[in-house]
Amino acid sequence: MLSAFYNIAPEHKLRVIAPDVGGGFGSKIYIYPEEMVALWASKKVNRPVKWTGDRSEAFLTDAHGRDHVSKAEIAFDKDNKILGLRVKTHANFGAYMSLFSSAVPTYLYATLLSGQYVIPAIYAEVIGVYTNTTPVDAYRGAGRPEASYLLERMMETAARQLKVDPTELRKKNFINQFPYQTPVIMAYDVGDFHASIDAAMKAIDYAGFPARKAKAKASGKLRGIGVSCYIEACGIAPSKAVGSLGAGVGLWESAEIRVNPVGTIEVLTGSHSHGQGHETTFCQIIAERLGVPISQVSIVHGDTDKVQFGMGTYGSRSIAVGGAAIVKAMEKVEAKAKKIAAHALEASESDIVIENGEFKVTGTDKAIALPMVALAAYTAHNLPDGMEPGLKETAFYDPTNFTFPAGAYICELEVDPGTGKTTFVDFVAADDFGRLINPMIVEGQVHGGLAQGIGQALLEGAVYDDTGQLVTASFMDYTMPRADDLPSFQLSHTTTLCPGNPLGVKGCGEAGAIGASAAVINAITDAIGNNKLEMPATPDRVWHAIHG
Repeated sequence: MLSAFYNIAPEHKLRVIAPDVGGGFGSKIYIYPEEMVALWASKKVNRPVKWTGDRSEAFLTDAHGRDHVSKAEIAFDKDNKILGLRVKTHANFGAYMSLFSSAVPTYLYATLLSGQYVIPAIYAEVIGVYTNTTPVDAYRGAGRPEASYLLERMMETAARQLKVDPTELRKKNFINQFPYQTPVIMAYDVGDFHASIDAAMKAIDYAGFPARKAKAKASGKLRGIGVSCYIEACGIAPSKAVGSLGAGVGLWESAEIRVNPVGTIEVLTGSHSHGQGHETTFCQIIAERLGVPISQVSIVHGDTDKVQFGMGTYGSRSIAVGGAAIVKAMEKVEAKAKKIAAHALEASESDIVIENGEFKVTGTDKAIALPMVALAAYTAHNLPDGMEPGLKETAFYDPTNFTFPAGAYICELEVDPGTGKTTFVDFVAADDFGRLINPMIVEGQVHGGLAQGIGQALLEGAVYDDTGQLVTASFMDYTMPRADDLPSFQLSHTTTLCPGNPLGVKGCGEAGAIGASAAVINAITDAIGNNKLEMPATPDRVWHAIHG
């Protein structure tokens, strides 16, 4: 059987076309058995073979996410400064090993347990467990939500036991000096955690909460407020470090910039797009550098016959790694184009600047438009000595460190003690994503992530019966969040530019899913006065937590 798989076709004869097939939040990273069987069957019958599966089959076979049972202890000194954290986690792998099964609870979970705090000593023990469930693997956030949830629940619990305000306890223990080497591998490059929590507290009127809580109590409702200060590691880097931990895979990205003879620009990227808005954001990077309309730029992806190599889209790496590769390729194109323009304008190359789609000589009115430079590159009648014709360049970018988006989320809600139903009053998110290329796309990503984090906190969960049967195998049973389950979000952004890539960006796609769950559960437990509450916090669970 294995030889049949390997003899399907030589690599250079195998073309893979992957158009925009919709988001999967990680679940489409993996090679599922049906895909390999379809290839093998197609070779056997010498005809195209298509695999289709219905929704329930997908529930039963597509990778699930987030299944930890953890015991944690955190120690403070007399001044409420953290002394150490000890964590023991049992992580479910499911019935079979999947692609990132072992990396999620170790490399992407344990290494983020320092959060935003100075924690001098951290002990983390992770025990992988095979069970009878569907394999468990990376899902939006992949280990980072689990780490953030554990740590932020611990900080809230500690604040209640120490009888101090949860925001003040966090501020007292924030990392203030960067770069900062954590005890668990990660070395944070930059951040301003105080700015994020101050912005969130102002947006929600944190100081006015006691009065609002008293007013809600008079109406028979239990009102609570919960805080979550998350940090995540995006970009999945660097390749050498990941390889040393056993992943054995490069984490670079490639890009090729082609300026056609008429001045139109093609960007070939290995960062696949399935809903993140690459076709807008990547075009903006080029358009802003050259001062040309976005309509002049096109993005090519998802076709191995066109894009030479690429590592794909996951871990909020598209703009930080894929975008950086585009910038590096663009720098090469600009350098060659400036030589051509300087030659045509009889000027020094150092005097050439790019403005509004033209190459201009500084301090003069001499200029040549991009299409004319491109045409000169291809007609090659008047190029500098020794220059090859054409105007296209390729670059690979291999990051030297992760990027570290961070932020503060505060949730205010009410619980009906008679039914256990939770109703949102307000939800504010203050994030630091570095430079924002397209704020509207960023807000859309945050909204989606918050919806998933809230869904995990209140509604979602794969349930198996005593015989091992998955009983939530359709959307009739598995509760997805709908519009009326969610609040209107207040979003704001603080900015510390990432020093590790040429764009100063950090990534935003997973942030909401990482920080939201802890804020919601902290708010519910604050409202009901009972800290023992597991996710999902369904009305039934909340009612029993209230009434014992």
